[in-house]
Amino acid sequence: MSEAQRLKRGEIWTVAGGKDYASKPRPAVIVQDDSFDATDSIAVCALADDKTAVDPKLLPPPSTKQGVTYATDIQPIFAKSCYPCHGPKTAKPKGKLRLDTLALVLKGGEDGPALVVGDSAKSVMVAQISMQGDPDDYMPPPKNKANAEPLTKEQIGLIRAWIDQGAK
Repeated sequence: MSEAQRLKRGEIWTVAGGKDYASKPRPAVIVQDDSFDATDSIAVCALADDKTAVDPKLLPPPSTKQGVTYATDIQPIFAKSCYPCHGPKTAKPKGKLRLDTLALVLKGGEDGPALVVGDSAKSVMVAQISMQGDPDDYMPPPKNKANAEPLTKEQIGLIRAWIDQGAK
């Protein structure tokens, strides 16, 4: 932004992410007129209604199955639906996220961990496979080259149970 630009109350601007902010640009509404240049660290603003927020009540419920493990229950789901973009034969996995071993799943990708062990409702992966939050992050993407179908509610429930039970 050049020094000549001025923010006006009620205008909508895009706020870029940083360590202490959202990782993606998000809409913001200016709540106080202010002028600043590129060297200023912050503009006075409030985030607009976040249409990409995930409501945990909209997620499919966790499965009631006990003893869910990666090797027995989760890896087959990932192999079928996720490996084309996140598997062992992918030269450049999307988001640098690999899902073909438990260790790689727990490691996460370029945006950090994909899951919060013990809390599936706070896991990015669950929001993405449930088609909740930012449509750009839905997994698998609605129009994907591999023609991978969305996961079923039962598969998502099993993944949620696995995460809630410690992701082992």
